[in-house]
Amino acid sequence: MAKITYIEFNGAEHVVNVSDGISLMEGALGNGVPGIDGDCGGNAACATCHVYIDPAWVPKTGTMTDMEADMLDLADGRQDNSRLACQIHASAALDGLVVRMPETQH
Repeated sequence: MAKITYIEFNGAEHVVNVSDGISLMEGALGNGVPGIDGDCGGNAACATCHVYIDPAWVPKTGTMTDMEADMLDLADGRQDNSRLACQIHASAALDGLVVRMPETQH
């Protein structure tokens, strides 16, 4: 299990426990975190779970697929540390991870 902190664009923080193997998107949806919609159900096809990963954590979140990169190219506010929360799965290695949401997701 990993304790994940989701930070909305306005600064509101939501600290939740996400079970191992569950995507960060599912963890947010299951805990009522606003700003993560997951409209495509976790198929990397909508970018409604776009988050910014702290640069120090990026290597721990796994490799981005071409499909994820293509979807992020269509997202507002893409940055070097952008990821889709549906493509990152919780594990003990991610305990303490902080993700921030772009302004367009509020």
